Amino acid sequence: MIDHLGFKISDYDRSLNFYQQVLAPLGYGLVMEVTPEMTGTDSRHAGFGKNGKPDFWIGTGGEPTRNGLHIAFVATDRAAVDTFYAAALAAGAKDNGPPGVRPLYHPNYYGAFVIDPDGHNIEAVCHAPA
Repeated sequence: MIDHLGFKISDYDRSLNFYQQVLAPLGYGLVMEVTPEMTGTDSRHAGFGKNGKPDFWIGTGGEPTRNGLHIAFVATDRAAVDTFYAAALAAGAKDNGPPGVRPLYHPNYYGAFVIDPDGHNIEAVCHAPA
């Protein structure tokens, strides 16, 4: 349904480092960067994804997107959710719900939630049975 999404961040280098650490356990990596020279502005952008396709973007230019955004990333298994959570806390995220089953969504919903440097609720979720 959604091809890609992006939002503005307040500190490019901080957020680039944060998302590189947080998304690695889920198999996502930095696919490309768009520099000021490429855009003709002072903005910088980073696209993360798998298999060479960036589908999650962060960037500067204009006002940062403020608190309240929620993004959930797919995890292939529960161990990846656990690793995502640990990596996020090590990268400076705030806990917003440790790894665990969330049966209110469905019996196999296993997720973890953190708050990123700009105050956004970032989640890793696995829908497979244990």
